[in-house]
Amino acid sequence: MPSVVVVGAQWGDEGKGKATDQLGDRVDVCVRYSGGNNAGHTLVVGGEKFILHLLPSGILNPGTTTVIGNGVVVDLDVLAEELHVLASRGVDVPHPLISANAHIITEYHKVLDKVTERFLGKRRIGTTGRGVGPCYSDKVNRLGIRVQDILDESILRQKVEAALDQKNQLLVKVYNRREIIAEEVVQVLLKHADTIRPHIVDSGRYVNDALDAGKVVLFEGAQAHHLDVDQGTYPYVTSSNPTAAGATTGGGVGPTRIDRTIGIAKAYTTRVGEGPFPTELFDEDGEKLRTIGAEFGATTGRPRRCGWFDAVLVEQAVKINGFTDIFLTKLDILSGWDKIPVCVAYDVDGVRHDVMPMTQSEFHHAKPVYEYLDGWTEDISGCRSFDELPPTCQAYVRRLEELIGCRISGIGVGPGREQSVAIHDLI
Repeated sequence: MPSVVVVGAQWGDEGKGKATDQLGDRVDVCVRYSGGNNAGHTLVVGGEKFILHLLPSGILNPGTTTVIGNGVVVDLDVLAEELHVLASRGVDVPHPLISANAHIITEYHKVLDKVTERFLGKRRIGTTGRGVGPCYSDKVNRLGIRVQDILDESILRQKVEAALDQKNQLLVKVYNRREIIAEEVVQVLLKHADTIRPHIVDSGRYVNDALDAGKVVLFEGAQAHHLDVDQGTYPYVTSSNPTAAGATTGGGVGPTRIDRTIGIAKAYTTRVGEGPFPTELFDEDGEKLRTIGAEFGATTGRPRRCGWFDAVLVEQAVKINGFTDIFLTKLDILSGWDKIPVCVAYDVDGVRHDVMPMTQSEFHHAKPVYEYLDGWTEDISGCRSFDELPPTCQAYVRRLEELIGCRISGIGVGPGREQSVAIHDLI
């Protein structure tokens, strides 16, 4: 049976949650393999909107076991709150399994995230202040607190004290903040111990056993390819590897166990936070995309920067991730434009680039080279097959396929679970 990785092909907010949810009733295990609660998935089920930040999207599908993998950084307060909110809305979901090796976001990570961003001023990255970056830094510096540590109070206390020996120096002497008391951090973490103890697992072993048993496993990351710390538009990136390769390290499986890689791309482009954005619009079209597309961050509520589809950007993601398929979301938002620009190349100081420039400096200076495609005026939200789409809409999709070098196997035409057009089977 297949294992499938779902990856955002742009800068996040492409609708990975919707695509994952579409596959959910055929998935036995859904594994979140990267990121933390600095991103959100918005799902619409039965006309109700659900916004998830840490829980895997598959949590709303009965019969799917959800796993928070070792590559995720976990804010236990946020996890508890998300489960509480779902329960208060009458949604009966099981607690997700949690990797014993996943790292925990603590209060001092969140404090450091916020004060560091303020300290950077104009050089800020545009983080959400959720403590994700500092938590990953501690992981790499071998100062991290892991989920398994809350099973041993003595070990937990030793590790928190060791981390704060260093961080309190920074907070007090550099940032002029008060010292954080280690015991207070320990007690906040321990209050979750009894609740999550039964759900802590060796996630790598669990997932591989599921694959050995012939189960369908879906891996989902947070953010997207161009926010990957290695492959993205550095330094305006996240602190983990949301690319398909990240599913192997963050999900605990070998690369030979991955069968399909599905890229999720919005029919236009959005970005939250700082960083270069060649097709960004500052005119009425940009505001129209933001308004009609409800482009506001699910986690922060920040207005998203909006622009036309960037085929160069997505083609790079296709190449690096080895996408077998693309799921195109929010195509319905483009209804009503007479002509729809698509970026097919960049102009960098008078030199044409048909693929992404190698250097950060070149990409910062990239200007879009547009091809103008015919638009459509019809409401496509009720379409359920490719043939039902207007001819010019079909032509838009086919042209995107040519430009990005990957087949488009599914299309989102509305926010609802059922508002999709299937072209090829994704599993």
